[in-house]
Amino acid sequence: MTRLIIPGTPVRHMAADGFSLGGFLWRHGKPDTCRALVIINAATSVRCRYYSRFADYLFAQGCDVLTYDYRGIGESRPATLRGFKASWSDWGRLDFEAMLKYAAQAFPGQPIDVVGHSFGGCAVGLAASAGQVRRLVLVGAQYAYWRDYAVGQRWRLFGKWHVLMPLLTRCLGYFPGKRLGWLEDTPAGVALDWSHRTPRYEQRPSARAMRSLHFGDVGGSILAVSITDDPFGTVAATERLLGYFDNAQRLHLRLAPEDVGVEEIGHFAFFHDRFRERLWPIALRWLFQGELAPDTPGRPVSPYAE
Repeated sequence: MTRLIIPGTPVRHMAADGFSLGGFLWRHGKPDTCRALVIINAATSVRCRYYSRFADYLFAQGCDVLTYDYRGIGESRPATLRGFKASWSDWGRLDFEAMLKYAAQAFPGQPIDVVGHSFGGCAVGLAASAGQVRRLVLVGAQYAYWRDYAVGQRWRLFGKWHVLMPLLTRCLGYFPGKRLGWLEDTPAGVALDWSHRTPRYEQRPSARAMRSLHFGDVGGSILAVSITDDPFGTVAATERLLGYFDNAQRLHLRLAPEDVGVEEIGHFAFFHDRFRERLWPIALRWLFQGELAPDTPGRPVSPYAE
């Protein structure tokens, strides 16, 4: 008889290079190959605890759920970040890959779905086992290419993330995001990847470079949700990322705050508990059925960028 695991149970799993990653598991007591395991990939330097209520919701609706922190963050933070080696590439190639392997071992026969927030969507395409993903929900997903930032805020964001962040990082040996109230403290390699004009695994934002990774291995269905008041997840940024998943079925849903009767949503609030009734069912239906309900708020835009 399978032991019942309490929702939100701490778990640890080793990446291929031996680094121990911490997270939390929501698992139903009886295995069921019809039940999806949903892995939640966090945004850059956002702790996995931020997504706990969303994980509770998915679990209550019948999913098993796994959240985890990338190396250097939250449950996976070392004693000191000074001199700690980590990059965006490591977060996908090693850390998300480790979660996919853990899922295949611990949940044999169950479909694997992913919810990727911001960089968490990019992380999927960096993992060698990305082809295992059945369905993918992206929220504000992009890779911080500064030319894709919202026009009215582009230069302010450029100064914050591409000038001040690398300056502080080089001075301190890590980015003190928590002290500034911006993010969690962040490994230097990750902060410098972000502050580069394009990620270090891609010196130019070309489809050819991205497809040489594992984006093209994903053959399932993808829903990308972008929010009109999210300065990072613009139409250009969202479609640029979707274009790299060139073997998947893709849909881009563009939502405005007024579509759900609020003044703002921005880059983070999709996962706030106040949207349990208005936004979370969009992700749930896609994970369950790979489609939108007829009364889904927002409007579809072009499915990907050439």
